[in-house]
Amino acid sequence: MMARTSDEDVIAFLKEATILMLHIVDAIGESTVVNGITISKRFGIPRGSVSKITRRLSEQGIVQIESLPDNKKEVLFRLTPMGQKVFNLHNELHIHIESNVREFLGRYDLEQMRFLLQCMKDTADMSWVRFDEGVDVQEENPVLGESRTDPVDQAAGEVSQILDMLRRLDSTKLRKIKELIRIAFLED
Repeated sequence: MMARTSDEDVIAFLKEATILMLHIVDAIGESTVVNGITISKRFGIPRGSVSKITRRLSEQGIVQIESLPDNKKEVLFRLTPMGQKVFNLHNELHIHIESNVREFLGRYDLEQMRFLLQCMKDTADMSWVRFDEGVDVQEENPVLGESRTDPVDQAAGEVSQILDMLRRLDSTKLRKIKELIRIAFLED
């Protein structure tokens, strides 16, 4: 995004911006004027986090905060001109990514895509550590010399391992993973 602008203020903001900040800028930009509750529900972000981030975005000149004249409790958010530049750059980035994903996926015919999709779904549904029926899950594992864990604990461990792997990825790779997950598991 920084390579697509010469605005030093926008570049300075982007150097410190988090993905969550960009998503909130995106939510405000798509809605023109929006309140924190709407942003919170749309992204599943706690209201307190939305409040903290929008306050920070306001301090950075990205978001303008307005109170309703008849309701001082409700606060509305609107992008500033600089915020609109960030919003436009973010949209350009998403369009570019989607184009590259389509180009990449275009290498494969429909049958290959179906096969890949089925493999991904099967992999997600597969338990690589199967327990035989009638075996106590707490009994000693003769091969590893460890006791077997409860499947719920095992799932939590797998989620933890996945999160650890995701934390090591840069934003480009995270977007690719997000797109693959959306294609493989969320679209039917």
